[in-house]
Amino acid sequence: MINLRRSFSDESTTPPRAGRQRTTHTMTTPLKTAISATMAVAVLFAATACAPGSEESSSSGETSLRLSTWGNDTRLELTQQAVDAFTKANPNITVTIENSEWNSYWDKLATTTAANDAPDVIQMDESYIAAYGSRDALLDLDQVKDTVDLSEMNSTVLDTGKVSGALVGAPVGVTNYAIGVNPQILQDAGLEMPDDTTWTWDDLAEMAAEVTAKLGADGIYGLDMFGTNSTELSFWARQRGEEVWPSDGETPITAATITSYFDYAAKLIEMGATPPASVQIENVTGAQDASQFATNKAAFHPLYNTQISSFGATTGNELQLLRLPAQKTGKSAGLVNKASMYWSISARTEHSEAAAKLVDFLLTDPAATKILGTERGIPAIASVQDAIAPQLDPQATVALKYTQAVAPDLVAPPQVTPANASGFTPEFLNVSTEAMFDQISSTDAADKTLSIIESMK
Repeated sequence: MINLRRSFSDESTTPPRAGRQRTTHTMTTPLKTAISATMAVAVLFAATACAPGSEESSSSGETSLRLSTWGNDTRLELTQQAVDAFTKANPNITVTIENSEWNSYWDKLATTTAANDAPDVIQMDESYIAAYGSRDALLDLDQVKDTVDLSEMNSTVLDTGKVSGALVGAPVGVTNYAIGVNPQILQDAGLEMPDDTTWTWDDLAEMAAEVTAKLGADGIYGLDMFGTNSTELSFWARQRGEEVWPSDGETPITAATITSYFDYAAKLIEMGATPPASVQIENVTGAQDASQFATNKAAFHPLYNTQISSFGATTGNELQLLRLPAQKTGKSAGLVNKASMYWSISARTEHSEAAAKLVDFLLTDPAATKILGTERGIPAIASVQDAIAPQLDPQATVALKYTQAVAPDLVAPPQVTPANASGFTPEFLNVSTEAMFDQISSTDAADKTLSIIESMK
C-alpha cells in the first residue's frame, strides 16, 4: 500500500463544512515530493550497473549486512525482532536496519544505488521493481537459489518478482485492497455494518456523510481521505474496464474515467463524507499513526488488508475490512492479488550469500515468520500460512480471512508498474492535490494525469 505521509498542518480538528473548501494555498510539499522522486529515479538510471562483488568479511570473520525498509514503528519493531532471531542463529552476521518513511525511502535508495552503496537486502515495491530490475541494480535470485528456497511459492505470485525473465524480487506475500472500518464509530453513529457484497461507491458516500453528520461535532468523519491515491485510481479504472498501465489487449484509462474519479472525490467533500482538502492532505502527508483513521476520528479508510494490524494497534479497537464498493450493484469490484512487497538483493552487494541467508530466513524460518505474521502481507508460501494461522492476533486474523474471502472474486492482476513509471504516484499526488484545492478543474486534472501517463509509457 502506498502512503505519502508527512505533517502538513494542524487542522485535524477542523469541524466539517457543508461545502467544498476553496483556497489559494500553494501546495509546495506534494510538488517537491514529485520532483524529488523523479530526480531520484533519474539518478538511479544514470548509475553504471556492475556485477555483485566477491564475498567479503571483516578480519574477525564477521559479515555486516544492511537491510533497508520503509514503514511505521510497529513494522520496524517486528522487523527488528525477526532480524535479532536471524543474528542469534547466525552469530557471524550482523544486520543494520535502515528504516524510512515512504516519501523519503526511494530518494535514499536511488542515491545509494547510484553511489554503489546500496543496502545488501532491499525491501522492494511493485511500483519500483521494474525500474530497478531493468537497470541491473538487483541480483537475479536464481544465482542464490540454493540458499533462498522459493520452491513452495505459488508460481503466479512468484512471477510478479520477475523483470525481463530474471527473478529480482522474492514476494513476501500477497495483499488485497479494501476499505478498513471502525465498527465502534459506526455503532456510535447508530449505523449497521454495510453489506460489502452489494454496496456501491454511492452507498459509501451516503454512509460516510451520515457518520460525519452525527459525529462531526467530535471531529469524526465518515471517510478520512479519497482522491489523491494512484491505487484508488487503478481500481476505479478497472471497475470501468480500463487499466492505468494496460497490457496488450487491455483498454487504456480514459479522460472520462479519470474525470469521474476526481468528480467523486469532490462530491465526497461537498457531502461532508470526507474532510476539507487541507485535512485530507494532512492525512496523506502526515505520520500514519497520527492520521484520523489511526486515532479513531474516521469510520472508513481505503487500505491494503494487511495494514489493518498497524491501524488496529494505534486505535485500540478491533477493526474490520470490507470489499471495495463497485460502480453499480452486482458489478465486479476489480479486486486482484498484489505482491505485498518483495525482498531483493543488491546486484552490487559483497555479501550475496549472507544476504540470501537473511532473505530465506525472513521468508521461511518460523523464528521470523511467526514474529512478522501478516504485517507485510499474507505469506505467499502455503506452509508458512498454515504455521502462523494459529498464533495470529485478532487483527491479523481479520487480514487473513479477508484474503480468503475475496479469493473467488479476484480478477487477473495488471502488469507491474513499467520501469519509466515509478514516479507516477508522487506526480499524481501533485495533480490530485491541485484538483482537491480547486486550483484546476476535474477535467483539467484528468488531462494532466493522462499526459503524465503518456510520458511514462
